[in-house]
Amino acid sequence: MIAAFAPSPWPAPAAAAPWRFGRAWVDPDQRVGVQWTLRRNCSISPRQLLVVYLSLCCLSLVIAVGFALSGAPVVLAFSGLELLLIGTAFLIYARHARDGDTLTLSGQSLAVEQSLGGRATLTEFRAEWLCIEPRSGEGSLVELAGQGRRVYIGRYLRPELRAALAQELRFALRSVGSLRSPASDPASDSANATSSAPSSDRSV
Repeated sequence: MIAAFAPSPWPAPAAAAPWRFGRAWVDPDQRVGVQWTLRRNCSISPRQLLVVYLSLCCLSLVIAVGFALSGAPVVLAFSGLELLLIGTAFLIYARHARDGDTLTLSGQSLAVEQSLGGRATLTEFRAEWLCIEPRSGEGSLVELAGQGRRVYIGRYLRPELRAALAQELRFALRSVGSLRSPASDPASDSANATSSAPSSDRSV
């Protein structure tokens, strides 16, 4: 008998510690989960950008008013036009500064919140019915599909890191039943381990 195996669209990553992109998370009901926050890389926050813009306005207007009082009012008009264009560019930047994807795995549910240009969408999947695959090939966006719904994540990661993100999500979904709270009491864990019989089963 001859068996044929189709190659995986993504190479298997080297063994690494879990939660390279995510972090342990506990919801208000004290259920343990994992949360991934994938944000646009912004060097300046909208509040800092506003301070820079107001400082630029003050400086530019002081210079323009000085020229206007010296008999060159056209400088004031050009200064106002310049500040309007810069303000428009800063507004577009600030509108997308908070863009990102937030994935929260809690219990048997994975919630995917996506923010783009001030608009937010929330899609929830059942963990046991979720399929995670590349959208088109290696380095492409990560496709989450299940129950007739489909979303794409990873646009804020470098293409070479998207395969590792997909593998981490798959690992989290497989081990969803064994997630533990980082604040659990070591003493109680030790007592439970002593009282219970050792098991040869090991989660994969």
